[in-house]
Amino acid sequence: MATRDLQQQLEDLRDQLARGTPLSDEERASLLALMRDIEVELERQTSDEPDPTLVDGVNLAVERFEVSHPTLAGTLRNILQSLANMGI
Repeated sequence: MATRDLQQQLEDLRDQLARGTPLSDEERASLLALMRDIEVELERQTSDEPDPTLVDGVNLAVERFEVSHPTLAGTLRNILQSLANMGI
């Protein structure tokens, strides 16, 4: 269930980026890289050692976009919650 929620939240984030949310090239690239990292973690979910830097990266993204892009930040917070529910 948590995996499905996380995949839906990643899709929501992709949709927000596709709608042309005004971001700098650097911001867009960092979000895309973060999304790839989350997808990699989902693929290796059976691993005993989750990537501890993944949650830190999502937290930093929430802080970065909280004021300028509150909708993105909200989606990222939902992703954090899903990661926590999965034990990551």
